[in-house]
Amino acid sequence: MVGFWYNPNIQPFEEYRRRLHALQRYQFLTGAEVIYRDEYPLEEFIAGMVRWTDEGRPRCEYCYKERMERTAKEAKEMGFDAFSTTLTLSKYQPVSLIKKIGEKAGKKYGIEYLHRDFRVGWKESIKISKELDLYRQPYCGCIFSERDRYYRKLVD
Repeated sequence: MVGFWYNPNIQPFEEYRRRLHALQRYQFLTGAEVIYRDEYPLEEFIAGMVRWTDEGRPRCEYCYKERMERTAKEAKEMGFDAFSTTLTLSKYQPVSLIKKIGEKAGKKYGIEYLHRDFRVGWKESIKISKELDLYRQPYCGCIFSERDRYYRKLVD
């Protein structure tokens, strides 16, 4: 198994760096193999999301699609048999939508999407991250989810 880092959705940049450093620390502590695409195309990602939502489509769907298509493309180019995602670890993410998008990305790039519902390990993942003293993200990543999380605290 090989991890893949590609997260142009994470805002602001300091949050992006915190998450990147947490993965690098995890890699150091565990010896996990990770491929990094440390790119931050902020304008391109936000413009795409705005166009997507202007068409009446949900913003999260855009984020999943962009990241999973990139993962499928990279996995195919590197000669892997399949790809998957850790998005299904979160109890807050819509697993059926992620599965649908993963399968579509797999078909687009000619590689199998290996669907797994990792939520069964959600509590264990929290325990492990605390034991390893890893940074835990307080929101999914995009600027809109950051606003939703922190703005609510101000107005409630």
